[in-house]
Amino acid sequence: QVQLVESGGGLVQAGGSLTLSCAASGTIFSINVMGWYRQAPGKQRELVADITSEGSTNYADSVKGRFTISRDNAKNTVYLRMNSLKPEDTAVYYCKAERKALSVRYYYWGQGTQVTVSS
Repeated sequence: QVQLVESGGGLVQAGGSLTLSCAASGTIFSINVMGWYRQAPGKQRELVADITSEGSTNYADSVKGRFTISRDNAKNTVYLRMNSLKPEDTAVYYCKAERKALSVRYYYWGQGTQVTVSS
């Protein structure tokens, strides 16, 4: 099992910045991909960014150039630095971890952290 604990959400004005953190614990040795997803009211959960254990990153088009995902493998923590925030970035942000064991993939989610961007 993997436990994910997110922190860093809050209320910020448009144009501001926030950094989200997600700390993993438990069976973490085989985690390969960690990422951030978000879900706005009435919308489906969507990928924001993810990062592999080797450091390869992937971003949603809507956040490219504004958000940066990074990972500290020693601390088992993934970060999402969000700059130039827009009201449309308002959502609950969830951390996700993918663990692979014997060709089987397991997925874990954090509890979510609210990000609200005021105009």
